Amino acid sequence: MTDPDDEQLQTTITGPANAAPDSPQRNRPQWPDLPVDDDTANLREGPDLNEACLGLLPLVGTWRGTGEVVYPTIDGPFHFGQQITFAHDGRPFLSYESRSWLLDPDGGIIRQAARETGFWRPQPDGSVEVLIAHNTGIVELYYGPKGDMRSWEIETDAIARTPSAKEVTGAKRLYGLVNQGDLAYVDERAMVGQPMQPHISALLHRVVG
Repeated sequence: MTDPDDEQLQTTITGPANAAPDSPQRNRPQWPDLPVDDDTANLREGPDLNEACLGLLPLVGTWRGTGEVVYPTIDGPFHFGQQITFAHDGRPFLSYESRSWLLDPDGGIIRQAARETGFWRPQPDGSVEVLIAHNTGIVELYYGPKGDMRSWEIETDAIARTPSAKEVTGAKRLYGLVNQGDLAYVDERAMVGQPMQPHISALLHRVVG
């Protein structure tokens, strides 16, 4: 009898039809002389995915696309480009990295924008703990219930910030697979005296994995 997790792994490794044509042959930059397993964003390479991460398996890879920033306290909406990488080193968590850049109305790059780094930590009951640090001086701790292999919803449990950082009192994110394999997400925020409301949304296409 075939294990359902094995079937899901095979489906993901084969890849969606609308991924970048060379995505199966690409990976995040590697350090071949690293004395321990390096992170891999390609399930065909590197250590085996830890069984605890099977519920996050579809996220593993590098995703790139565009999105929009809106909020009552900014002049926007602004458009941006973004690259997100979910990778693993065989242990029971995913590493997470995001880079973005502002775009002009014609799609030209204006300048670099927000960066984030962190970890997604699945728990035995299928829930997930997420730690995200921003270059703007904010650290967010999220919690999310068990996902369904196609969508993951997380909400802040705690937020810390440096004295120079913008006031943020709460955040929610919903990630989901759409269009036969693209990654979309919406970020809602309560900050600078405003109630919780949509702030960022993006549609990303797989370029690695």
